[in-house]
Amino acid sequence: MKPDAVVKAVENPELKETIASAVLNNLPDWFGLPDSTLSYIQDARELPFYAVYVDDQPVGFVTRKDTARHTAEVHCMGVLPEHHRQGLGEKLIHALEMDCKRGGLKLMQVKTVDEGHYPDSYDKTIAFYEKMGFVRLEVFPEMWDPWNPCLVLVKPL
Repeated sequence: MKPDAVVKAVENPELKETIASAVLNNLPDWFGLPDSTLSYIQDARELPFYAVYVDDQPVGFVTRKDTARHTAEVHCMGVLPEHHRQGLGEKLIHALEMDCKRGGLKLMQVKTVDEGHYPDSYDKTIAFYEKMGFVRLEVFPEMWDPWNPCLVLVKPL
């Protein structure tokens, strides 16, 4: 884990958009559909947003969307590729968990593409969330489209 990495809540909508755009546009294996990527970037302006900084530069972020009275979703998360596997995603998830707990939430969920469809990207994403304590809840084969079945993972807080 990078010792100089710091996670900060970001409130400014323009800064949120700038960070989300810079990160997501550098992750084409996960965010390669321009319309959905733009939607994540625009949504980031309004959602609770945490950024991870290395040497005072934002290198990743996570956004939260409340989905039910006691449940929040990891709406979008990304870390620049050159900073993968350094513990920064873990720091972001921990910050989001603390935020959810402070808000009285009891459960976090995340949606991703089910295993076996993109071994070099989404299978690694699933492994990351399982390492963070999420468990597989259900697959929705056509929530998004037939070639991207949606896996929902959940974690009690």
